[in-house]
Amino acid sequence: MRTGRVFLILLLMAAAYLGGYGYGRWYAKGKGTAAGPSGRRILYYHDPMHPAYRSDKPGFAPDCGMRLEPVYAEEISATAAPERRILHYRDPENPGYTSDKPGLNPETGNTLEPVYEGTLAALPAGAVQISPEKQQLIGVRYGTVEFATGSRSVRAVGKVVLDETRIVRVNSRVEGWIDKVFLNFTGQRVEKDQPLLTLYSPEMLATQQEFLLALRSKDLMKHSTMADAAAYGESLAQAARKRMELWGLSEAQIEEIIRTREPLKTITLYSPSSGHAATRNAFPNQRILPDTELYTLVDLSRVWVVADVFEHDAPWVRLGQPATVTLPYYLDKAYRGRVSYILPQVDPATRTLKVRLELDNPGYLLKPEMFVDVDFRLESTARLSVPVEAVLDSGRRKTVFVDRGEGRFEPREVETGERMGARVEILKGLQPGERVVTSGNFLIDSESQLKAAAAGMTHQHQGK
Repeated sequence: MRTGRVFLILLLMAAAYLGGYGYGRWYAKGKGTAAGPSGRRILYYHDPMHPAYRSDKPGFAPDCGMRLEPVYAEEISATAAPERRILHYRDPENPGYTSDKPGLNPETGNTLEPVYEGTLAALPAGAVQISPEKQQLIGVRYGTVEFATGSRSVRAVGKVVLDETRIVRVNSRVEGWIDKVFLNFTGQRVEKDQPLLTLYSPEMLATQQEFLLALRSKDLMKHSTMADAAAYGESLAQAARKRMELWGLSEAQIEEIIRTREPLKTITLYSPSSGHAATRNAFPNQRILPDTELYTLVDLSRVWVVADVFEHDAPWVRLGQPATVTLPYYLDKAYRGRVSYILPQVDPATRTLKVRLELDNPGYLLKPEMFVDVDFRLESTARLSVPVEAVLDSGRRKTVFVDRGEGRFEPREVETGERMGARVEILKGLQPGERVVTSGNFLIDSESQLKAAAAGMTHQHQGK
């Protein structure tokens, strides 16, 4: 009997122990946190596109259908590290409500949570956080905001034209008849002081005879006692000589007349410059007048190129700017020149601006009326810039995603300036040294817009 009572007491004690142990285990399971596959404690699950939505169980968000992701205790503790400065407090279910002090939201009664400096919640609207695994999957690459120099290239089509300062028109200053022609076809090359033609001019012949008579009179009056007569003969000779010089007779021809004491029946016209005959209007036995244009000589050792620059590229072309001229059929030939003149008006038919370049033409490969390619190079000074791929241009606004560390990306609206090769100038919105996304930014932008749209729908629903 006594033995049975002792056994019963022991049995009751064991049952009490097992009951207490089981209750503790069950209570701990209900009040504690679950463990993830990696052993980390899971506090709750949330929608990555709408962090305000939380659930105690995994699944899908009812509003957008996104899979809920776990939030680990280690992440919360790392986010709420005591060394980080608290920016403000906000309602977790209504992020639009903020306060400088902890407490409750009077509208919803929710406890306000701190927002720490450097966290995703502290960044502007549209900021997203992407894990390193996802960054690698979408191919995120980075560039740096820095001062850089570059060059801008403006390409245009040009045409070779004659250098108008190297065109010479040949005329005879006296009336007469052409005897012989030495430059007898268009395009022929002629050197300076090379004979062009011979001309018979009665007027010139009469002037030579007057000059010879004045010389004889001067010689006869040289020993005369009449000083006025000697001076008169000298003045006649000087007047006749001057007239022959004005009519184009050279010094050598005049000296020959003085030496031989015989007039020249035909006078020779010499080339005033070297060049090619662009036009010819001189033929044997032709009667000419002083206004008859006999030849047009053009020096092709230096030519002009007139380039047609479109209106939107015109501000980048300046006087003295270097340019490179190439020919489509001479790919190994490149000519260097500089802008010598910019016409003051735009061609109304082509909406282009005429820009003139001066080029040396060795070998005369650049021929008038040829079409050429012109490349204007504009070197720029050091300017704040980013890679061109970093800027997302939607037409109305330009956005760059700035890396804020720990997988956080902030959308930043920027103002851009001149493009400098592979980089673009930044006028406003970025600071030197910041790191920006250059690849994968389209996918980041899509996620940012989805997050902003989801947040807007939530605020609208809560307002109702």
